Amino acid sequence: MAFNLASGLEGKKVVVTGGTGGIGREVCLGFAAAGSQVAVVDLDQARADAVVAELDGGPHIAVGHDLRPVGDQHVALDRILAAFGRIDVLVQTAAVLVRRHSVFDVTEADWDVQHDVNLKASFFLAQSVARIMRDQGQGGRIINFTSQGWMSGGFGGSVAYAATKGGIVSMTRGLARSLAKDKITVNAVSPGAADTAMMRSGMDDAALAATVAQIPLGYMAAPSELAGAVLFLASDHASYVTGATINVSGGWLMY
Repeated sequence: MAFNLASGLEGKKVVVTGGTGGIGREVCLGFAAAGSQVAVVDLDQARADAVVAELDGGPHIAVGHDLRPVGDQHVALDRILAAFGRIDVLVQTAAVLVRRHSVFDVTEADWDVQHDVNLKASFFLAQSVARIMRDQGQGGRIINFTSQGWMSGGFGGSVAYAATKGGIVSMTRGLARSLAKDKITVNAVSPGAADTAMMRSGMDDAALAATVAQIPLGYMAAPSELAGAVLFLASDHASYVTGATINVSGGWLMY
């Protein structure tokens, strides 16, 4: 994927969390193809290294780090700033889904891990990066990932996951209002059914077929089909877009 037509992405320093996941990897590939420098952040250093090895241009950086301990997030950011000198774009794709059959099967541990990773860590990383962007004085872009579950409420035991994604939408809107004066835009991308390991986890063929049957376009998105919305929101073409949630669901969710 290339996105260079007056996009303003050339030379931008971009941080992608969950950068080795199905969608995160495609986002990294897209930014690199558009001429950005990418920090691939994920739990496993070796997997992050492998994604960096696939990227065009550069230099890029792989950062293996667990963002869940909020007090240690600065370690990852310090490594990125040492390599890049600045941060222009933060994309938060990192998330965990604990799929249960029924809402009655959801445990406190399920709730805690999903909220810690999906919502708490995302908020505090956005807070830290926004401080960096504010001090740089040239604005910036923060792009969060929600899910169609933010509006549907999820299904069965995925209600806890959906609650985190509803929180992401509210957080995105609040940050957009708070950071606008610093020329930092904050938006969210809302995937429907993307063909990733997370989407397929805990679902048999019948459940997947039933999901696809609800999608007007008739198929699960390839992860690369989510990357375009992210690059748009990071680009100069989206300079007047903030507080928005972009629905990329093949028509599964319409609002």
